Amino acid sequence: MRLSRLLFQCLFCFALLVIFSQCADNSVPQIQFPKTDLAAVPLIPKPASVIATENAFGLDQHTAIYSGAGDAGLAEVAAMLSDYIKEQTGLEVPLNGANTAEIHRAVYLNLSEAMAEEAYELYISRDTVLVNAGSAAGAFRAVQTFRQIIPEASNDTLAPYPIWPLPSGKITDAPRYAYRGSMLDVARHFFSVEDVKKYLDVMAYYKMNVLHLGLTNDQGWRIEIKSWPKLTEVGGSTEVGGGPGGFYTQEEYQELVAYAAARHITIVPEVDMPGHTNAASVSYPFLNGNGKTPQLYTGTAVGFSTFDTRKDTVYAFIEDVVREISAMSPGPYFHIGGDESHSTRKSDYVYFIERVAPIVKKYGKRVIGWDEVATAKLDSSAVAQFWADEENATLAVNQGMQVLFSPAKKAYLDMQYDSLSVFGLHWAAYIPVDTAYSWDPESYVPEIGQENILGIEAPLWSETISNIAELEYLAFPRLIGYAEIGWTKPELREWEDYKNRLAAQLPYLTRKKIQFYPSERVPWGKPDSELPWYTEK
Repeated sequence: MRLSRLLFQCLFCFALLVIFSQCADNSVPQIQFPKTDLAAVPLIPKPASVIATENAFGLDQHTAIYSGAGDAGLAEVAAMLSDYIKEQTGLEVPLNGANTAEIHRAVYLNLSEAMAEEAYELYISRDTVLVNAGSAAGAFRAVQTFRQIIPEASNDTLAPYPIWPLPSGKITDAPRYAYRGSMLDVARHFFSVEDVKKYLDVMAYYKMNVLHLGLTNDQGWRIEIKSWPKLTEVGGSTEVGGGPGGFYTQEEYQELVAYAAARHITIVPEVDMPGHTNAASVSYPFLNGNGKTPQLYTGTAVGFSTFDTRKDTVYAFIEDVVREISAMSPGPYFHIGGDESHSTRKSDYVYFIERVAPIVKKYGKRVIGWDEVATAKLDSSAVAQFWADEENATLAVNQGMQVLFSPAKKAYLDMQYDSLSVFGLHWAAYIPVDTAYSWDPESYVPEIGQENILGIEAPLWSETISNIAELEYLAFPRLIGYAEIGWTKPELREWEDYKNRLAAQLPYLTRKKIQFYPSERVPWGKPDSELPWYTEK
């Protein structure tokens, strides 16, 4: 691997010599760029360091992208960069030196063993863009920064063809937390493969790296389990409000996993238990432990369902489910839920969690559970997702567990922005855009300490939404702020600066046809009038 990388770097240097010699030739026009300021580009998440050099790189028809064929994943990242450039500008940017005689400038992707996995350096000069990254994931994060630096419109006065001047300079960057995610509840209302892919695209643009899918709940079971087919035949047949429900076949789920992986996003599957299990118990009544005959449920109440935690057959069922889903989920985590199990006696709950955790570990996954799971005895590989109870989060740390921050009062995307919001709830709080941004995990529960924080996740529960437009209303623009909390150090974050950078995302949100909530706390200018809930003031 190291030899092939060295060989490629030598070949790239030769290609650069060719490019430089062409640039010195009078047949290649020397473009006079106006003065630029890389530090003024409204990047989200905000990078660790930006140094501007006031020149520009001309992205145009004479640009090529180079990547090491022997470097794992870099060729795929280079191809995605080419696709992104075409999508944004219409330019066809060749890979690895096709038509070298026509190439005047180059983008080069390189791996550096000395860098952390998602860290990157982005050097932009007149003739080259150089990405040094710790891994293909780091290079992909750098590509997202590159995309945000491309001007929205070409400059047609600098050359006889369109050219997009990228401000020159150096960006050095790395994420604050290893886990930067969102949770999407597809159980209460089902969302299609294409809806989830669109969500993944926007997550990737803002450098998020985990999508937690809530696949089961009282109202629906959304993932095919071949050894237990009634879970989807019966349990997948409805949703909140009595809609048609739906589910992912194993092939569709694997399609989502692969789509996410290409964007260096890990999918974390959640099978919520022992509560929130009505859809499973309707499908297979022997699972039920609340003493009542289960019926399909289309309401929004919680806490009424439970598995029978003392039946060995329940754990045989759980092992089949964990085995099948784990085989399709290459990521390191499996979420077992564990929240709001009000119909499960405390002793039964603890017994259940302590029996399920080893099943998950058997299939090579780390257990994640909502913070209630910390009331059981778990080992240090488990993760508690703090959503409600600070005492539970502290219990988790005392067991050596890491904590994933999703406090409902700050990070729940299903909370209304204000009392006039069209969708959402407010049982935890109203969460306007500035409140969603202006908090930090370390100061929120100081006793936990940075070393115990795995990261941040913004959950989006779907009681009040049933289509992609409504989903986007609740998620955006708040999810963009959560992406920055997860990536950027707190000393670099400040609302007055952020709100202007957020407003500058309007062209991207419009281009992606994202039906976001145009908060008046953000100086948008003029949002797209096609937003169904936008009314000009």
